[in-house]
Amino acid sequence: MSQPAFPGGVARSDPDLTERQRQIFMSLLELYGQSARPVSSEAVGRLRRIRWSSASIRSALAELEAMGLVTREHPSSGRWPSPSGYAFYVRTELTPAEIPGELLSEVDERLRRSTHDVEQLLAEASRLLSSLTRQLGLAVAASLDREKVANLELAPLDPGRALLVLSLGGGVVRTVVLELESPLGRSELGEAAAVLRERLIGLDMSRVRVALGSDPMLARDTAVRIVAQAARSGWNRQPTPALFSAGAGNIAAQPEFADSRRLEPLLRVVETGPPLSRLMVEGVEGQPAVRVSVDEDQALSGCSLVSYALPGAIRLAVGVLGPMRMDYARVIALVEAVGSRVAEYL
Repeated sequence: MSQPAFPGGVARSDPDLTERQRQIFMSLLELYGQSARPVSSEAVGRLRRIRWSSASIRSALAELEAMGLVTREHPSSGRWPSPSGYAFYVRTELTPAEIPGELLSEVDERLRRSTHDVEQLLAEASRLLSSLTRQLGLAVAASLDREKVANLELAPLDPGRALLVLSLGGGVVRTVVLELESPLGRSELGEAAAVLRERLIGLDMSRVRVALGSDPMLARDTAVRIVAQAARSGWNRQPTPALFSAGAGNIAAQPEFADSRRLEPLLRVVETGPPLSRLMVEGVEGQPAVRVSVDEDQALSGCSLVSYALPGAIRLAVGVLGPMRMDYARVIALVEAVGSRVAEYL
């Protein structure tokens, strides 16, 4: 299975490149990133910074190929970076880009609008990463079933609807719009909230779901019964999605996925969640990680996943999925910036 790579995390097996090998390898990365097409030795030689002869360039490319850092389809074709080459680059050569202050301000402003609810915050984070990287933006929340209810509020929306706000451990807020079978006034909702707080605070979410349907104390009062029934129905209608994604059009626009036979399986994997949701939350908390050529599913081969597992009791993560030739320096910096700010707002 693909192993995460971390900027600055040199591995024992990493080759010690000469300056010529390093310059030519970095040039190949740049040219392939621009075109998504195999790169010839002549194309490398046309770069102004490359001062070596054609024979020296071909020799260096052959050495890089022997090291497993570049590959090619057949002996007469151009070369491109291998998955091992990209992982080597991330570990040893990459310096995350600096994000301009005005862009960070935009990130803060967009996320701040969604801080009242963890699901909206994660959905906005995925949209934000998609628009900033032009790749597929992702965010994931592990199941909240083990989180305990710390507080509960009910607020009227209109005569037939109310908003249930559950404050959970770690500062997470879960909201559910309740469709009431009979209208309830503000005072009735207040009384129902008091009973629900007495019976539900301290329970984890899995036990709350059971209590809403089985606790006899929640059926004795009409208003409480109406609210409890609406809460059960609301959760059944709107299950919490495990994985939020945005920017499918960005992936479709990449040359690697121009063939629908390549694109459709990828989008199906993203839609279902695993294994992306698992890989994202398994990362080292508070540190960006890169999985090059994710091989846990055939549809993800040729893709890289940049993720940031948020520190804290709740298992949350944000990330970006795109082709292996993505701009890692910029994507890593943006994923870390968005992830760290989401953590601050939780």
